[in-house]
Amino acid sequence: MKKDLQNGALRVIDANFNRAKEGLRVIEDILRFIITDETSRKTARHIRHKLTEIIADRSLNHAIKERDPLGDPGKKTDRLEMKRASISDLAYANLQRAKESLRVLEEFYKLISPQKVAALKRLRYRTYFLEKRMILCLKKVF
Repeated sequence: MKKDLQNGALRVIDANFNRAKEGLRVIEDILRFIITDETSRKTARHIRHKLTEIIADRSLNHAIKERDPLGDPGKKTDRLEMKRASISDLAYANLQRAKESLRVLEEFYKLISPQKVAALKRLRYRTYFLEKRMILCLKKVF
């Protein structure tokens, strides 16, 4: 892979690693403080920690070096992002954020570290399961 393409891929990995972890942390806190579903909270925490375990290697260090928070064209908050009318909306948005980011990581790791793809895919499917369970819990609470 050409150096400029590799640097771009590393920026994609860095952004999606952060996005997935942030979304999972919001989910974990909703499960901990609002829904109080300890089993699901532990699942969210496990996914978040396992993601760090999978990604935390030299490629992440290289990805962080490519980070450009000031020049990031996606750093502005859009109106859609500000529309959260309920805890359910917040949970849904962050579940989508986590799932989409895990999928992007899965795809880009096919280019840089194919042996990690299966583990990332398992995390994505665990997140689908977590989403189903969380939605059922939200219906009971709200």
